[in-house]
Amino acid sequence: MAEATRKGENVQTRILIIEDHVLVREAMALTLAQLGEGVVCQQASSASEALTLLEADSDCDLLVVDLMLPEINGFSFLGVIAKRFPDIPALVVSALDDRESIQRAMKAGASGFVSKASPSNTLIEAVRTVLAGGVFTPETASTGEGGQRTRRAASQAFAERFQLTAAQGRVLELVAQGKSNRDIAEFLGLSEGTVKVHVSAILRTLGVTSRGQAILMMTRAGLRV
Repeated sequence: MAEATRKGENVQTRILIIEDHVLVREAMALTLAQLGEGVVCQQASSASEALTLLEADSDCDLLVVDLMLPEINGFSFLGVIAKRFPDIPALVVSALDDRESIQRAMKAGASGFVSKASPSNTLIEAVRTVLAGGVFTPETASTGEGGQRTRRAASQAFAERFQLTAAQGRVLELVAQGKSNRDIAEFLGLSEGTVKVHVSAILRTLGVTSRGQAILMMTRAGLRV
């Protein structure tokens, strides 16, 4: 934060939320407002919009970043931030909460990771931890960890039930989150053609003809999608 701001009577905490779904952005802003009257949340719907805001004014205390962004995936964006704005910590908030994704995000430069399946108080705890110079991951959360493990175990059990391969199971999780083949390809580092092959195999194995039907099967099986 700029020195001039710190010398003022009311010290502000400036947070930039980078998330392409407006309802999610607004919900996070409302949650983060609970941190105190001095919290000011800006919002960006894409990495390019966020960079434009930061280039105009880099006086920011924290970035809250989704991994599945339009134009550029969150992992690449974290790398850009680490190089161009190394003094601004980034907290990832994502539905992609498997151990591999968490490790990739932290390696790319994130200072913390929160699953979107977590309760709002976990987000607040994570923000406070990162703002204080700490590191926050699901393993350090005081709440919500059991639910995340349950959801992950249920998803793996569903894939095993239909004898899907590990790769197919991962693709199915992303399909259930409404991600396009292109988004899935970028996130997993695969070609779009390979993702299409996986999706076709998944639908055939599940005995359905559309993504919607596959998601319905998962919901009926008790999974949170």
